[in-house]
Formats: sequence, structure tokens, C-alpha cells
Amino acid sequence: RKQATGYSTSSSDEEFESKPSLMHKAKKVLRKRRKLEKETKQLIKQEELKRLHKAQAVQRQLEELEERQRALEIFGVELERELRGEADSGTKDENQMLHEWFELVMEKNKLMRYESELLIIAQELELEDHQSRLEQKLREKMAIDDSLKDEMDLNEEDEI
Repeated sequence: RKQATGYSTSSSDEEFESKPSLMHKAKKVLRKRRKLEKETKQLIKQEELKRLHKAQAVQRQLEELEERQRALEIFGVELERELRGEADSGTKDENQMLHEWFELVMEKNKLMRYESELLIIAQELELEDHQSRLEQKLREKMAIDDSLKDEMDLNEEDEI
């Protein structure tokens, strides 16, 4: 009897011990998952901030570029007037003015290429931001159990 009683007591003790152990494991897994989600959100936030800072820098560069282009345009108009003889060229000879005009055209072309590069970078940042938002939306959709989703939710998830 002692052995049988001891065995049954021992088995019921194991049963009680295994339930808290399972609960402990489930809580541990849940904590890990929450921690991972929190880290993911922080990482996404950091990436968004990086893109924002880069977009602001691109915007500043575009504004500076626009000012430089305006200044070149004004200088170019004056130089063309001098070349046509409409304005007083002073001590400048025609060869020197033509040289300045070609340098001006080269500078303007260089600025236009740079502007194109900046616009491509801005578009790339916009696309990265859009992709990040779609990924976040997809993660949120996928976090919901499929049995709780209706056909519209499943279609939207597939579309994303």
C-alpha cells in the first residue's frame, strides 16, 4: 500500500508540477515574442528616422541646387547680352566671354545631372517607406489567426 500510495501521490505531484512548468514555458515564450515584437518596432522606427533624415538632407540639397541654378541663369542672361553686344562688356573680349559661356553651360548641365540624382534618391526613399508600411501591415494581418479571418481579410493579405 505504501508503494501504491506513494506512487499515486508521486504521480499527482508530477501532474501539478508539469502544469506550472507548462505555464512557465508559455509565459516565457510569450515574453520572448513580445520582446522580439518590441525590438522589431524599434528597428522599424530607426529605419523610418534614417529615411526621414536622408529625405530632409535631399530636400535641403535640392533647395540649394535651385538657388545655384537661379544664380547661374541670371549670370547666363547677362553673359548672353554681352555676347550679343546689348550690354557693356568692358574689358572682356569675345573669346573670354565665349569661354565663360561654355563653362556656364557645363556647370548648368552638371547641376541638372545632380538634380536628377537627387530626385532618384528621393523617389527611392519614398518607395522604401511605402515598402516598410506594407510590410508592417502584412505583419499585422499575419499575426491574426487564419480561422478568425474572413474572405476579405485573406484577399487583402494576399494582395499585400
